[in-house]
Amino acid sequence: MTVYTTLDSPLGELLLVGEESATANGGTALASLSMPGQKNGAVVQDGWTEDAEAFTEIAFQLRSYFDGRLTRFDIEYVMSGSDFQRRVWQALETIPYGTTLSYGEIASRIGASRAAVRAVGTAIGANPLLVVRPCHRVIGATGALTGYAAGLERKRTLLDLEDESS
Repeated sequence: MTVYTTLDSPLGELLLVGEESATANGGTALASLSMPGQKNGAVVQDGWTEDAEAFTEIAFQLRSYFDGRLTRFDIEYVMSGSDFQRRVWQALETIPYGTTLSYGEIASRIGASRAAVRAVGTAIGANPLLVVRPCHRVIGATGALTGYAAGLERKRTLLDLEDESS
């Protein structure tokens, strides 16, 4: 069963979507975390059940992250995406809190050529788990902030939060 809730955050209201899971801490595996105005963000669908209690553990971790007390999430995710996307997303999860990598460095980490940088960027842009799968930690080769589905202002907010907390 698909469940959802909303959560206030420094980035605005977050929409959390999940699936019931017998193995997830708290009983819910996270399928999507999105924000208003986000490119390709989730929208509530008919048949989904609103259930804030299903997200108690996930909400606790998100609040702890925004308060600067949590640097690594321990959340079960619903598997999605192509093989290539999953490789890119796994590489995102290895970027330490408070640090950044370039799109080219992500391509290198997954064994892709420098020519694959655009494909890496597309895969990062399709990340359904903003914040918890830290695509905000990926920047341009020159150090410039580029490409964030929820907007560069929110990307800057997340990077600043991690910089202040580290």
